[in-house]
Formats: sequence, structure tokens, C-alpha cells
Amino acid sequence: LKPGKEDVAKAIFEKYDLDAEVIGVTTDTGRMVLKQFGEVVCDIPVPPLAEDAPNYDRPWVEPKVRAPLDISKYPEPKNYGEVLLKLMSSPDMASKRWIWEQYDYMVMADTQGRPGGDAAVVRVHGTGKALAISTDCTPRYCKADPVRGGMQAVAEVWRNITAVGAKPLAITDCMNFGNPERPEIMGQFVGAIAGMREACAALDFPVVSGNVSLYNETNGSAILPTPAIGGVGLLADSSTAATIAFKAESEVIIAIGETRGHLGQSLYLREIEGIEDGAPPPVDLEAERLNGNFVRGLIEAGQVTACHDCSDGGLIVTICEMALASGIGATIQTPSAALPPHAFLFGEDQARYVVTTRDADALMAAAMRAGVVAKHIGTTGGSAITVDGGPSAEVTALLAANEAWLPDYMAAP
Repeated sequence: LKPGKEDVAKAIFEKYDLDAEVIGVTTDTGRMVLKQFGEVVCDIPVPPLAEDAPNYDRPWVEPKVRAPLDISKYPEPKNYGEVLLKLMSSPDMASKRWIWEQYDYMVMADTQGRPGGDAAVVRVHGTGKALAISTDCTPRYCKADPVRGGMQAVAEVWRNITAVGAKPLAITDCMNFGNPERPEIMGQFVGAIAGMREACAALDFPVVSGNVSLYNETNGSAILPTPAIGGVGLLADSSTAATIAFKAESEVIIAIGETRGHLGQSLYLREIEGIEDGAPPPVDLEAERLNGNFVRGLIEAGQVTACHDCSDGGLIVTICEMALASGIGATIQTPSAALPPHAFLFGEDQARYVVTTRDADALMAAAMRAGVVAKHIGTTGGSAITVDGGPSAEVTALLAANEAWLPDYMAAP
């Protein structure tokens, strides 16, 4: 604080029912002096705590990176409705309502939307602004390729914030790993940091704080490398915030970003085929920025009615989450060539969003002008999710399965 502004700061804290006290002053002595009841109890030089602090350079090895997946080994499923039902009731995709209903997520009525979207949107008192807040990480990606996994964690948080229409500002991190004295674990740590750094630099998304949690192991078995990323962004006008829920029937569903059908380390591969194999999806940071800025512009201009970042489970799971949030179904059409339908639907390619619009022609023309890949992949409506006219999955059944997993798990003996 500037000298003389102590009372001003205290008044701000009191406004929000918070305590604040002046506990010290800065000096030019280069020493940290602590007093208790007027008696000096600590008087030490500052440099050993900062610039002269120990610098650990632990030995580490490059993690073994998985080879690309051969998707020809995994044929198209016979019933997409059954596959979607299984994915939406998996631990990763299941509703977390059981958790968030146990606390007041509407504190002071400033939370603009219920939990379950891409990012929380919290109004800033006395302004028309709002903060967008999100956390994310995909540990299975980090295990298969720490550099790519660290990069993807930052990029997905950037997408989550962008998907509500906010401008990403900064991140914090929580680096959760096993025993760093093991060279392979230290290699995961080094790789994840390298990927995070590259993504932060490319997306102008600086790290402003963070913490590290190491030695997370049980009987010598480490947790998956988990560089959890928390991000914050700014909505200049909170009324423009986008949500994931479909708004009406007969709206056009458009996929923003290129779909290559990457099934390596995908949720589909793990839950349906029962394996974790292949490399995680590549992260094209230039495409992340281009597509994200384009989507944010669409939201600000009111050209989309719903928006959702595409990640775990691919396009069809993204669309399903939008349907569950609204109770409105969707009809999806897969391309007739180039990609196997299941790769198109469940591939976890990055830098993608799903949006709905009432004016598809205008949106597609805008995408062409911006050099952004955009494809018309379906239409909202009905009570089910249907793929290429095949067996469907009723939205009510999907919702029931999605809501049931966590309460059932917590109630188990």
C-alpha cells in the first residue's frame, strides 16, 4: 500500500466483511526483521531466501512418447446410441452435481450461470463486467506425452474461457506429480513445464501464480502427471456471455476447427475399446488462437446462440452435453468420405468449438473470410441424439445416466 492509504484499504475489506491489518513495512536494509510484543524474534538477510536460494537440478530422462494410433484396428460401432450412453455415464463425463450442490455456488447472487458450462461467469459488483474462470487438465495426455499434455492443458483452459465470450488474461497452475527423485517422474515434470511455457507464450496467457505438489505415490505407484491449470478471463459486457445449452429447435450446428479424427488417448478408446493407446492429439497453437478469436468475435456480435469447447469424447459428446443442458435433441450428419464416422464423431482433435446459429450462411461466410474451418454437421431438434439416421439415444435417458453415476458411486458400500 502507498503510505497513508491504510484506512482506504481497510474500508474496502470491511465492505466485503473481511479482516485486514497492517503487519509491517518495507525497508532498504536487505534484512527481514520479525517482532513479537516489541521483541525482535527474527533478524535474517533476505538474499538467501530469494536470489541465493538452492537451485535443484535433478536428473531426468525423456519420457517414452507413444506412437500414433492405427485406427484401422478399431472398427465402427454398430450402435452409436449405446456408445454415447456409456460415455456419458463414465467417471470423466458424469455430472458433478452431487458435489456442487453441497455448497453455495450463487454467493451474493453474482454467479451468472449454473455450474456445468465451459467456464464459470461471475459478475463484478457495480459494473457490467464479469470474470470467466475455468480449470482443466487431461492427465492421460500428459502420461502419453508430457510436453503435448502440458500444452493442451493450457490451450483447453484458454478455449473454455473463450467459449463463454471472455478474453483470456492469465493462469495459475498446480503441478501434481509423483516422486521427482525418480528420473522418469522428473522427466514428466520437465516436459509438462516446457509444453505449458510454449502454450502460454503463443496465447499471451501468462502464469501469474502457482504451486507444486510432489511425491504423490502409493506403494511406489505415482499418480498420473497432472499439471492442473486454472485460468481467468474478462467479459467486458456480462450480458453477452454464451452458454452451452441449445436455445431452440431447427438451429444449425456448426463445428469450428479442423476435424482429423484423432482417437489416440481418447475417451472413446478407453471406455469402448478398453485400452489407452497412441499419442495424444497434436496442439496447433496458431489454430487455437485463430479459431478462438473468431469464436469470441461471433459471441460478441451475437451471431451464435450456443457455444461449447470440444474436448473429451469429441464432437458427439460435445453436442450431447449441449443437448442435456437444454432438453433439446440433435440430428448429426457425418462426412461421406475421408474419415471413418466414429473417428469423426469421437476424435479429440484440438482447437475446436461447436456452435449453433440461426443464420448459418452468414456464419460460414464469416469463417471463410477469416480463414477458419467451419462445417455444418447437424440440426437441433427432437428428443434424441441421432447419427446418420441410425439408432438414437433419448436425451432423457442420457441425462439420467449422466446424473446417476456419481451419486451411485458415493453411495456404494
